[in-house]
Amino acid sequence: MKKFYLLTIAILCSLIASAATASGSLPIMYVNTNGGAAITSKDTYIDATFYIDPKGSGYTAVGSSSSPVAMKIRGRGNTSWTDYDKKPYRFKLTVGTKLLDMSKSKNFCLLAYADDQNAFLRNTLGFKLSECMGLAYTPDRRAVELVLNGSYVGLYFLTETVRIDKDRVAITKQDDNATDATLITGGWLLEIDNADDPAQVKITEGNGNTIRFTYKDPEALSTQQSNYLTNQLTAMNSGIYATNKNSTAWESYINMDTLARYYIVQEIMDNTEAFHGSTYLYKQRGDANIWSFGPVWDFANAYRRTEQQFIYINSPFQQAWIAEIAKFPRFQAKVRDLWKTFYATQYPTLSSYIDSFVTSMSAAISSDYQRWPSYGTANANTAKSSFKALLDARVQWLEQQWNPAGMEETLIDENSPAQFYNLQGVKIDNPERGLYIKIQNGKATKIIVQ
Repeated sequence: MKKFYLLTIAILCSLIASAATASGSLPIMYVNTNGGAAITSKDTYIDATFYIDPKGSGYTAVGSSSSPVAMKIRGRGNTSWTDYDKKPYRFKLTVGTKLLDMSKSKNFCLLAYADDQNAFLRNTLGFKLSECMGLAYTPDRRAVELVLNGSYVGLYFLTETVRIDKDRVAITKQDDNATDATLITGGWLLEIDNADDPAQVKITEGNGNTIRFTYKDPEALSTQQSNYLTNQLTAMNSGIYATNKNSTAWESYINMDTLARYYIVQEIMDNTEAFHGSTYLYKQRGDANIWSFGPVWDFANAYRRTEQQFIYINSPFQQAWIAEIAKFPRFQAKVRDLWKTFYATQYPTLSSYIDSFVTSMSAAISSDYQRWPSYGTANANTAKSSFKALLDARVQWLEQQWNPAGMEETLIDENSPAQFYNLQGVKIDNPERGLYIKIQNGKATKIIVQ
């Protein structure tokens, strides 16, 4: 009887999910594979067509139901592909095309963010912070509702892929199997990866761990290219693990400014998976050019823990380099300088940005939840408030670490009507003596209740 009951519930949930429809509040992307074939591989593309109805968003339509655009599509991702029924996809076009006013390209992806029950704010804010911190390139993205082979499959983010291009990672692309010593000094795009891949160079970190670098461009390496890349990465590693932390040897290889900006974004998001996977670095051609960090990509593991610590402290992931780099006084000083500007000029804008995003997405978030009740966000405004509390608590903790002299500590009565959160982002209805975040009139302040 119990099995019958559980089976009945499962069938009802499936029927409810299959009955979900697009809200129509966002552009709708219609994808139809040839013959209605299922997309089952993340390695093999299959033929398909698509068109995008902008639904009054102001964007330009792409194709139409009577004249769709040809595409090839496959799955993508690691755990996002294997662990969730709501799948992410990568697709390529025959010719470069502007999709919803993003830069013209043949290559895009549809990110599902099935692992984000925070009103889709994890990656949204992570990408926004990259823009706030002035990283050279942040992948552009547009929220869409996806209809695949006639079935509504939820809220997705149509996103630029990370690749070398004049409108993306803007460096000179290096040829496969190049041997000319002057040509192999740049055009490199690498990812610090957490999974084995045939297209990798591996080195042993100073602490004995293996670091995997997946090369995105070029795709096939000559012996000269492989040796150059290995020598560069080994030299970086040696400089990072220098006993003298006043040494600047590693700065001859790594652009510290880009690294500090990239690192601050990861700290704000408490992204403990940073420097473990989905961490990119690139180098322009020329001996005088050095490696830069970016662009940002994956924030699926942001705000997953309750304690406030730097991301390299007790991380559940095996991170590369950052714990050692953080020991250099010059790097610490660069982070503090950049942080002061961010805190004064960019942080105050985030609350309204989050409000606007959730308002524009709420109907689509609701439809997505009906389609994927196991993954989605049941109440966008509640999720938004919780997320804001986590963000504010994290930012105030970082302000305490990186700019303690700038902290404005306000003494208030414990019966104040404002909302209080502890430094882990948990709302406290009756705060006792201690340190809290007070949120009132859309502003967050670190306060001491006495």
